[in-house]
Amino acid sequence: MDDDVLGPLRPVQNGKCRFLTKYNMDQGVLHIQGGIVRKYLGVLAGMAALCVLSWAQPPAPTPTADQTPAQAPVPEPTTVPTRAEKPAVPGPSYPRFEFFGGGSYAEAGLFNAGHWAGLSGWDASLGMNATNWLGIVVDGGQYFGTSKIPTGTPEPFPPCPNAFCPGTFPTFDVATREYNILFGAQFARRKYERWTPIGELLYGHQGTRGVATGGGATNTEIGTGRALVAGGGVDYKINQRFALRFKADYFQTSSQFPTFAKKKQDNFRFSMGVVIRSVHKKKRKLEDETQPEP
Repeated sequence: MDDDVLGPLRPVQNGKCRFLTKYNMDQGVLHIQGGIVRKYLGVLAGMAALCVLSWAQPPAPTPTADQTPAQAPVPEPTTVPTRAEKPAVPGPSYPRFEFFGGGSYAEAGLFNAGHWAGLSGWDASLGMNATNWLGIVVDGGQYFGTSKIPTGTPEPFPPCPNAFCPGTFPTFDVATREYNILFGAQFARRKYERWTPIGELLYGHQGTRGVATGGGATNTEIGTGRALVAGGGVDYKINQRFALRFKADYFQTSSQFPTFAKKKQDNFRFSMGVVIRSVHKKKRKLEDETQPEP
């Protein structure tokens, strides 16, 4: 259209609009066709309204340093459960081993002569405690002294005048030695701090040897048999390792000599000595070594 009054509309950058109009001039007179002008003026008014609306919109806010975007919460590190250490097992509240050693005195009639002989000696034992109240014991002892035997009935020695004739009357002296080795059970009542009552029941072997001199001759008789001990006593604690022991026992022997039959002898013994106990030492840990002193 060469005679169009307005040319095509073209948008320009930076939000501004520029309109290109083509004018037809004939000898300096502007001929504007009325219908076309109104049409293009309406288009021009609509474009102007769109430009005004675009200028009126506020610019998008830019984030500043103070308005930092909210950060997502950082997950807490999860702890992997480790294997719990087993607590240290405490040691037993009683000694595992006990050694006793001391002196002993026995009232014994080892020859069934009707006379009691006071024999001194020693007694020792080694015990292993299985529980707080029960232990296994091995016991041994020996006694020395002089026994008196009637001259008229010198058994187990041969009668006079066949082989042996003692020079004294109504009794003659016999140098006596007795030994025993026993084993059995020991019971303890570990309830008190200082005192520990004990009991024992033992069984084993014993031997008796007697030497008599008379009429210029010496005669020796030896007998052996079983032995049984039943008794008890008490321990007095000195410290964790040492204690004093006092005990009294019924001591039964059954010696058999070559010249007469086997017979039972009822004897008694009293012992006193020292007990040495094993001590359970607490294991030191690394924490105990590195812990500062207060």
